[in-house]
Amino acid sequence: MALPFLALATVVAPAGAATQTVTLSVQSMTCAACPITVKKALSRVDGVSKIEVSLEKREAVVSFDDTKTNVQRLIQATANAGYPSDLKR
Repeated sequence: MALPFLALATVVAPAGAATQTVTLSVQSMTCAACPITVKKALSRVDGVSKIEVSLEKREAVVSFDDTKTNVQRLIQATANAGYPSDLKR
């Protein structure tokens, strides 16, 4: 009875899945509504699990499943919302 469950768990959680966290510099944020828009855009990217956006620091800290998305897609999402971003190193 437990065997089908174990098989499903193997399919659902790929062995190579890893959560990554990156910081994006979003210098064009200038008002209180900007972080809301940036967060909404990033939340629409498949695989994103956590987003913290700071107007004061002009950055977004994003955690995501690297088997579902990548940094380029995150950057594209903010750019499409009108807020170009770069990976902060």
